[in-house]
Amino acid sequence: MMEIVVRVDIGRYKYIDLPLEKAIEFLERIAIVRGTTLDITESLRYIRNFDEFYEYMKRKFKDFISPPKDHREIIEGLVAVQKLKLYIVNDVKMVTLVIDKRVCEDFLHTILKDIGYTSVLFRKDV
Repeated sequence: MMEIVVRVDIGRYKYIDLPLEKAIEFLERIAIVRGTTLDITESLRYIRNFDEFYEYMKRKFKDFISPPKDHREIIEGLVAVQKLKLYIVNDVKMVTLVIDKRVCEDFLHTILKDIGYTSVLFRKDV
């Protein structure tokens, strides 16, 4: 049974921690369901080139990278990824995706179930 906890901050942004391959699956699934957007395309590029962007983040002392966003897509509410973090835990490449507040929890729940998570919990951070 695969379980995942999605943290929701006070600003309603959702934080999802996923292993590298699951992060790619997650973003590809969003692109299939909602359509491809600039933030998804660039986020996938960052994740697929994990080692290069991880080194860049360390060199620049950055915790998060913000993918570029198309202004039209922002206005239309199509942007999904606000920023992302690449990190390594016990030799496992991990990605934290910060999902826009306009993406509803039900949609994320469905996408996470589609990629194999049987239990999806949303935890409000206070």
